[in-house]
Amino acid sequence: MVLITVAVTVYLSWVGYTYYATPVVDRFSHPQYDWFKSSGTFGGGLGVIGTILIFIGVVLYITAKKYRYLERWVRLKYLLEFHIFLCTVGPIMILFHTTFKFGGIVSIAFWSMVLVVLSGVIGRYIYLQIPQAVNGRALSLEELNGMRNEAMASIRKQEQIDGDIYNTIMTFDPPAGWGLKPILEGRKRIKKVANALANTSLSRPEQEEILKNVRTEITLKRKMKRLDLMQSLFKYWHVAHRPFALIMLFVVVLHVGVAVFYFGYTWEF
Repeated sequence: MVLITVAVTVYLSWVGYTYYATPVVDRFSHPQYDWFKSSGTFGGGLGVIGTILIFIGVVLYITAKKYRYLERWVRLKYLLEFHIFLCTVGPIMILFHTTFKFGGIVSIAFWSMVLVVLSGVIGRYIYLQIPQAVNGRALSLEELNGMRNEAMASIRKQEQIDGDIYNTIMTFDPPAGWGLKPILEGRKRIKKVANALANTSLSRPEQEEILKNVRTEITLKRKMKRLDLMQSLFKYWHVAHRPFALIMLFVVVLHVGVAVFYFGYTWEF
């Protein structure tokens, strides 16, 4: 989906470069003015398709999350990814629909859209920090502890693991904070365990199984340490994300209404 997003952006930039690079006052004399202008076949089409993509992305995700009518076939995580994809490609198309002219009511819609997209990226990061069940439900602290206990019980079954290796796993305490430091520290500890396991009589598949459980243990420890914070941030994020989305929706509907019913614009193709 990332490749599709990049491909769409590159294509739109390439196909309309000469028009978009022309100063606004000179565009009327451009040979493809009627094609690329906001009310033209191509420019207007970008606005229509972009709006439809955003509408589908928002309605599908919100209704599927609330009523769970797709959970038998699609995990909420993948619906979120699809929601982000449609609500990224859609605004990109609308950006080219504006032909990079921002003024009046259009500027309000555009900057609201930018804020929605940026806040969506932030929200996705926060969401991924909260451990989820298969159906997308946030896991409780008790459930996370249960998963940790299962991982450690599997490790303890291996008699070849001595006390030093076990302590190396159990004594790891992820550093507080954001960024790469907690992740890098976790990887260093996993590498240390892997080197210790290489000196045992365990087979390669057995070592890989242990390392898989060690990764689970370290990842869960890191996420549990920030669970309350992430859940609080996610609630506050909703407070910020929804108003921007509602403002954008209201202004877009107003913009379309004025363009169609007042100015009489239609998409001819």
